[in-house]
Amino acid sequence: MNTRAVVFDLDGTLVDTAPDLTRATNYVLATRGRASVSAADVRGMVGLGARSLIRRGFAATGEAVAEEDIEELFSVFLTYYAKNVAIDSKLFPGSMQVLDMCRNTGLRLGICTNKPEALSRALIESLGLSAYFHAIVGMDTISIAKPDPRIYDETLRQLDVNGGRTVMIGDSETDVLMARAAGVPVIGVTFGYTLKPVAECGPDYLAHSYEELWPLIEQALDS
Repeated sequence: MNTRAVVFDLDGTLVDTAPDLTRATNYVLATRGRASVSAADVRGMVGLGARSLIRRGFAATGEAVAEEDIEELFSVFLTYYAKNVAIDSKLFPGSMQVLDMCRNTGLRLGICTNKPEALSRALIESLGLSAYFHAIVGMDTISIAKPDPRIYDETLRQLDVNGGRTVMIGDSETDVLMARAAGVPVIGVTFGYTLKPVAECGPDYLAHSYEELWPLIEQALDS
């Protein structure tokens, strides 16, 4: 049985979802009469889930959102985003080639994300990638989010890699912290969504594009 796997973060790592996340965030902000935020703003707000994105969106446009309103706004966000999950979202350049290399080499592929699982699956299906992934685990799959390493453990359990060699690929400090806690190597991609450059977070390897990624995956899994 294959005991090697590659686990991807989703937003800002595998898929450029900022345009659709921005659209959904602005829809929620508009319900409370707030100004819009830009896609550049949203790229620095993503990473800890939609509730955090909503909080950051409100903080960027005026007074902080009342905590008692978060769940209502979160529901509005999810309803809107579910209907518009892949309008302008697209794979990062070169990612299909890397996914094909992984699959052709016999590596098992998983997604570990702070996006809700149903939305993650809908996005992956809309992009025609469902056949590539053996596991898609979101922040609500076991009600645990990154950087808690138990969400990574659940991803590995679903991948059935039997404690074999794995590598995490992500774009933020959240991904690096989770990988560290899980005891697995992590590749940081520099083109993702984070205010703090991933290079400053101490990943084991750094990729500036998908063209650089495949050799690093091989190195991480063989080291």
